[in-house]
Amino acid sequence: MADIRQRKQDHIDLALQEAHQGQLGDQFDRLRFEPIAVPELHHDQIDLSVKFLGRICSAPIIIGAMTGGCDDGELVNRHLAEAAEECQIPMAVGSQRAALELALPQRIRQSAPNAVLLGNLGGTQLAQGGVDLAQAAVDSIDANALVIHLNPLQELAQPNGDRDWRGILRTIETCCQRLDVPLIVKEVGAGIGPTSAQRLIDVGVQWIEVAGRGGTNWASIEMARNPSTRDAQIMQPFADWGVYSIDLLPQLRALDADLKLIGSGGVRHGLDVARCLRLGAQMAALAQPFLAPALQSSRAVVEKIDILKEQLRRTMLLTGSADLAALACAAIDSTPSQFNGKHT
Repeated sequence: MADIRQRKQDHIDLALQEAHQGQLGDQFDRLRFEPIAVPELHHDQIDLSVKFLGRICSAPIIIGAMTGGCDDGELVNRHLAEAAEECQIPMAVGSQRAALELALPQRIRQSAPNAVLLGNLGGTQLAQGGVDLAQAAVDSIDANALVIHLNPLQELAQPNGDRDWRGILRTIETCCQRLDVPLIVKEVGAGIGPTSAQRLIDVGVQWIEVAGRGGTNWASIEMARNPSTRDAQIMQPFADWGVYSIDLLPQLRALDADLKLIGSGGVRHGLDVARCLRLGAQMAALAQPFLAPALQSSRAVVEKIDILKEQLRRTMLLTGSADLAALACAAIDSTPSQFNGKHT
């Protein structure tokens, strides 16, 4: 029990360090919108609202999965949940593995009675526990959907991490058929490419969070916790493993027009949220940018959300986008040196 709680505390402490974050400007800044000098819009009438999992949310912003299973984790999740409730945006909880294994109380729904809450389990834990574990994760927080995170690189870097990745697709398919809430499948920083996405689509997955590289580097965090010099040598070539979300989103959008996408992995601010939506995502998720505010108070998280919303609103004014549907078609700078991909 103590080992699990310490690992979760280590994750919080290390995720706050810049050494384990992607370099600024190395992905989303490649997409530049064409400035619209005559937007013919009133700032205050721009509509950020979005329908997500059948619920109207105030903005296409998800508080991404972070942590749980330690004292700071419980504090962080309470502050995040209270802010999600006040701001009417969805929140994904951190992995529920520790809470379920240790029979810890999960009171997050008490802090967010009306918010869209997303449960969270690892893919290997899902394969071991099956649909019963998935339903337990959902029931424990009255979740609106269940996130399944896939993190083979992180597990390889983690001391005693999971090595058996068999049976996950089959269990995901069973959960898609039997679980009473939708499944969202995500990576944690290497990205989900078209090959993996097609496999997930084939077993019934309708929501994918791409979670490409550029944000928190969980392999780097695990190596910081791992005292083995041998493991450090083995993992060194994988320091920059993965694909950026700015490259993955158009590929997945082209793969299946009905696939629902969440952009994440290095999303820093409201302009990056807009970029995700322009590349075909329905929502964007941020985690690390909320961590420091969440250690302070729910008010600090609310203030961070308000800033993100205002950045998104100003992006929409500057691109002449009255609503999110218009933003998805906003003009992109066609200068050859810039990213100029478009989604259909």
